Amino acid sequence: MVDDFLVRAILGGIGVALVAGPLGCFVVWRRMAYFGNTLSHSALLGVALGFLLNINLTVGIVLVCLAIALLLGILQEQKRLASDTVLGILAHSTLSLGLVVLSFLEGLRLDLYSYLFGDLLAVTPVDLYWIYGGGFLVLLGLLKLWPALLSITIHEELAQVEGVPVNVVRTVLMLMVALVIAVAMKIVGILLITSMLIIPPATARSFAHTPEQMAFLSALIGSLAVLGGLIMSYLADTPAGPSVVVVATVFFIMALLVPVKQ
Repeated sequence: MVDDFLVRAILGGIGVALVAGPLGCFVVWRRMAYFGNTLSHSALLGVALGFLLNINLTVGIVLVCLAIALLLGILQEQKRLASDTVLGILAHSTLSLGLVVLSFLEGLRLDLYSYLFGDLLAVTPVDLYWIYGGGFLVLLGLLKLWPALLSITIHEELAQVEGVPVNVVRTVLMLMVALVIAVAMKIVGILLITSMLIIPPATARSFAHTPEQMAFLSALIGSLAVLGGLIMSYLADTPAGPSVVVVATVFFIMALLVPVKQ
């Protein structure tokens, strides 16, 4: 009989993979990997504020990630600094600020490793509610905005001429990425969560012939990586979150080596 904690780990990991795969396609297409890293680094500030304000940690992480996503959208409109510079400043400053705030919380015993690299085997029923609730909202948003997102990804200026509200769609995309990173942090941690948005779509890209195929394959590959990572963790006694990323990376390397007929 499978232990309850392992069932929750499988459900949590697959829940993240099912939403991170399709959303990650736009992260790959629009070259938003650094944006994802910035949001994931800011998640530690959400943890710190959660402890400081004595609120649910997931709520704190979601609020901070959404706020940083909106701030990034505003800052990227200005022309004084390049986008990668703004992203770099916010990524490292929010991570450092989170660590500083945590250092001032006396009497707090925090397993920082689990926040940095995830604790997939410690997923709780409440975590599952957040993952599947947030995932449902993101998938609903993707379904509704799919044509508009494809339009602004292919050519923003042409999409704007055709009447697509480019700024609104782009902002919603950033908010969806922020929400997924916030609710998925428990799975692979602050430092690795962006990998779930990038590696499965990058792997699927070798086999897909349409955007929809790539989204479906990304979700499938991510789910298989979760299962493979958990098996590896169980058999070799390795950390579950990093094991998932290692398996996903193996899939990516295999995809590069396998010749694909066009």
